[in-house]
Amino acid sequence: MIRRLSLAAFLLLSVAPLVAQTPPGWRLRIDRSTSASDPDAAGAIKFTTLGSGFHAINPQAAVYWNPANTVSGNFTLKGTFTLQRPSSHTNYYGLVFGGSSLEGAGQDYTYFMVAQDGTWLLKRRAGNGTQEVAGRTLNAAVKRPGAGGMSVNALEVRVTGDKIDYAVNGAVVYSTPKSGVKTDGIYGFRVNHQLDVTVDGFGISKS
Repeated sequence: MIRRLSLAAFLLLSVAPLVAQTPPGWRLRIDRSTSASDPDAAGAIKFTTLGSGFHAINPQAAVYWNPANTVSGNFTLKGTFTLQRPSSHTNYYGLVFGGSSLEGAGQDYTYFMVAQDGTWLLKRRAGNGTQEVAGRTLNAAVKRPGAGGMSVNALEVRVTGDKIDYAVNGAVVYSTPKSGVKTDGIYGFRVNHQLDVTVDGFGISKS
């Protein structure tokens, strides 16, 4: 006997795996590679809850955020990122802040990230373009993968009245004046392509 599914039941079965995969309230924007020499990996992004944090497996680069997560004034944004295994080449992951219009053509955010080679960088994204605030910089505070292939880096963006400190594992690696940097808005994180990363302790503390 062949049983026919109603249209409503079919749609529920089709959509449920996608809904279950993404943590409630969270959104992602895929940033596909346009470089023939640095292509994305095959497969789909997997973004799930893991304990009190998140797990992002990224064949393609993506920004992750919850629209309810906004902040203004003085604050510290934190997140502890565990790289589960090195990628085939240097790729970055880290914090996003000062975000707006993240789903549209006018996307705008600043991102502070680290990589497996012990470097960090700071960039601004506006629309389809990027502005390098501070280029790739080697710093001993950035942990590289150990013998097991994993590395753990706790990132912070500390916004005070007149400056912003960018810290890795408790050490300030860079500072900028607050003027000229948009800090109010949505906060989240970014994971570039070919990376498998977990994020714990993600959130804001007000100062």
